[in-house]
Amino acid sequence: MKNSSNISIIYILVFAGWLFTTTACKKENNFLAAKPDQQLFIPSTLNDLANLVHNEQVFNTTDPGLGEIGTDDFFVTDAVWTGLSTTIDRNGYIWAKKVYDAGQNVSDWSLTYSQVYYANTVLDNLPLISVSRDQQALADEIKGDALFFRGKAFYTLLQTFSLPYDSKTAGSDLGIPLRLTSDLNQKSVRASVQAGYNQVISDLQASVNLLPTTTPFKTQPSQAAANGFLSRVYLALGNYQKALDCANLALNQYSTLMDFNVLRPSSYNISSTYLPEDIFHCVLQSHAVNTISYLSITDTLLYKSYAPNDLRKSVFYRIKNGSPYFRGNYDYKYFNYSGVATDELYLNKAECQARLGNPDDAMNTLDTLMATRWAKGTFIPYTASSSDDALIQVLNERRKELLYRGLRWTDLRRLNKDPRFAITLKRIINGVTYTLPPNDNRYAWPIPDNEISLTNMPQNER
Repeated sequence: MKNSSNISIIYILVFAGWLFTTTACKKENNFLAAKPDQQLFIPSTLNDLANLVHNEQVFNTTDPGLGEIGTDDFFVTDAVWTGLSTTIDRNGYIWAKKVYDAGQNVSDWSLTYSQVYYANTVLDNLPLISVSRDQQALADEIKGDALFFRGKAFYTLLQTFSLPYDSKTAGSDLGIPLRLTSDLNQKSVRASVQAGYNQVISDLQASVNLLPTTTPFKTQPSQAAANGFLSRVYLALGNYQKALDCANLALNQYSTLMDFNVLRPSSYNISSTYLPEDIFHCVLQSHAVNTISYLSITDTLLYKSYAPNDLRKSVFYRIKNGSPYFRGNYDYKYFNYSGVATDELYLNKAECQARLGNPDDAMNTLDTLMATRWAKGTFIPYTASSSDDALIQVLNERRKELLYRGLRWTDLRRLNKDPRFAITLKRIINGVTYTLPPNDNRYAWPIPDNEISLTNMPQNER
């Protein structure tokens, strides 16, 4: 019998196996479907491993979405909040101390650890497979894919279930379990936040040289995707030089921007296919409270902050009953996009340039992006009187560009460390005011109760 401390991970395996066999994507051949016994799910060829690591249902549709629930990107009416069908949506929206029902499976945790398990299965079994010389490139790519997906999964888990990074306390702050093997007998324990980020960076850096420069599908990682994701990680850590370096590496490989003058949005999306800016495509898990629908209303002050000739105001939003509803998602199937795109990288680059004392460079970088967002013939280049002025302008545009992607939650966590940018979030539901102050413990979501009871891991304080 397996140790009880690992039962939850076994549940993840069973669910992941079911998910793979019932929702195989276009690049799979139902390898697992032919092996109904869970103990026989042992890949034995490169093709088997490729099928595992190319499972879009596992790796591209299950990024944690809890953080986005807690952001100031949107609000809902009293009637909508009361009518929400899940405790997670209702309690998460008001940053309640108790978020889940007792014993509830929390997919933001379990499905993301499914990604970790799949990646570890590939990494554990790859050395056991004989690889010929003409197969080496494929083997390297498979390993790079697995490392990328594991690093990305650990990062999104850290953003959701641990406190924001603080260099003074990261060595002792509780992070997440770092499962580095597919062995189900390994006990799950919480590593430090510092150890978690060290692992994320190690995985992503190792993936870069193994991944191809281009891929046939945007759901598969490339070198530009890995460098772009590293830029995101370093920005969360406040390492602006490395965030800038990685943004430059990614943009040197892929820098395409979309001219918003040619977009013709529909009611719920801005394109019927992948956008040219999309480097790596994945989406957040769905939570009804902030899906692309007529439930969540975009913050009205944010909507009013767009200039008249800024096309994002008309492209990103549709108006119903006088309220703005967001449709500017980079996923044409209406899910909340969480991938790596060039607009994010230009904003990362501009912010880092401003923070490193290069305001002119920051404005030039920002201009490159913003020139594609304004009506033709109306764009006026940005100017800054100082590095601080440049930083404020970049952060303002970041706020208006990167909505509903899960990035706002990370931005709130990191920017709250600076009194200049710290804000208190507020919701009013049925006459009751709820607040989330800067640096509050609730910036770490609770670990699922069933995971705590099975592993005896310490719970996050709320």
